Amino acid sequence: MYFTDRGIEELQKRRGEEDISIDLLAERMREFVDLNPEFEIPVERLATWLARIDDGVEDDD
Repeated sequence: MYFTDRGIEELQKRRGEEDISIDLLAERMREFVDLNPEFEIPVERLATWLARIDDGVEDDD
């Protein structure tokens, strides 16, 4: 189990029943980066991966 799995599990436990829009998710991600600029690159990579998940494109940058 990765350390991040605990955060993912907490997210599922606390918010698993909610439906949110991609617009709301994007806004929350922007807010997080504004508050934590050191995570800009990982958040950008996650957003890009989520955006391209159906394309089968792997981004090795």
